[in-house]
Amino acid sequence: MAKQKKDDKLIANNKKAYHDYFIEDTYEAGVALHGTEVKSLRMGKCSIKESFVRIEDGEVIIYGMHISPYEKGNIFNKDPLRAKKLLLHKSEINKLAGKISAQGYTIVPLKVYFKGSLVKVQIGLAKGKKLYDKRQDIAKKDQRREAEREFKVKNL
Repeated sequence: MAKQKKDDKLIANNKKAYHDYFIEDTYEAGVALHGTEVKSLRMGKCSIKESFVRIEDGEVIIYGMHISPYEKGNIFNKDPLRAKKLLLHKSEINKLAGKISAQGYTIVPLKVYFKGSLVKVQIGLAKGKKLYDKRQDIAKKDQRREAEREFKVKNL
């Protein structure tokens, strides 16, 4: 997973995706947007909590990505929940389509951010977690937190 550069400005993050899925691979995709949507994103009004990605007719489309309407946009505002096309290379789309046809894989949006002046979405090829996997992750997180707390107490 690539580190985010300093000039990248995070707009929305999907922490729940890391809790519900094993992220196997990540891709960076552009988004086809209209002008008022970009202005709304600059103000940080975006949510990808309930969104998901599908591949239809060789195009990658994100559903459920909520971009709040721009206040000064009046008639130029688009539907906040409209399906938005993600821009990927054909080879990446074919690779994703091949993996999705395998059992249990899905594509989830992980974060939305500005890279320079462009809006990018980081999508992840993911495999669903079972309940016991989630419990193991929570237990590991608690152990790490406890160890850090003990280390902090010893060093004081």
